[in-house]
Amino acid sequence: MAQQWSARLAELGLSLPPIAKPVAAYVPAVRSGDIVYTSGQLPLVDGTLTHTGKVGAEVSPEDAKQAARTAALNALAAIDGLVGLDNIASIVKVVGFVASAEGFTGQPGVINGASEFLGEVFGTVGAHARSAVGVAELPLGAPVEVELIVEVR
Repeated sequence: MAQQWSARLAELGLSLPPIAKPVAAYVPAVRSGDIVYTSGQLPLVDGTLTHTGKVGAEVSPEDAKQAARTAALNALAAIDGLVGLDNIASIVKVVGFVASAEGFTGQPGVINGASEFLGEVFGTVGAHARSAVGVAELPLGAPVEVELIVEVR
C-alpha cells in the first residue's frame, strides 16, 4: 500500500511547487524499472532563484542550507510529475552540489538542508546514501543543486 507522502507534506505546511522548467536539453526525472532519477534541481521559487552566488562569500551557509531544502522540494515535484509522490518506497541517494567560495569546506552541512528535509517528510524511508560536492559554479549562479534517486512502487 502506498504511503500518503503528500498528506505528510501538508502536515508540514508545504505543497509541491510546479515542476521547474529545464534550462537545457533534459527532462526533470526519468524512471528505469523501480528507480527514478531526478535531474539536478535548483532552489527555484516561482521560477526565480532564492539566492545567487557562492557559499562562503555572497551566500551564508545557513541560507544555502535552506536553498538545499528548496531544491529537494523541487526534486520531489519532478518525481510527483512522473510517478506520483505517494509511490515513493525509499529515498536511495541524494547528490548535492555546492558552489563554494575558495576555502569553504562546509558542503556536508549545506546539503543537510536536503537530507534533514527528506527525513522530516519520509521518516526512516528517507534515510539515504549521499554525496556533497563543492564546485566552482552552478547553472544560473545558483548556490546549490540537488538530485535524488528514489525507489518507487
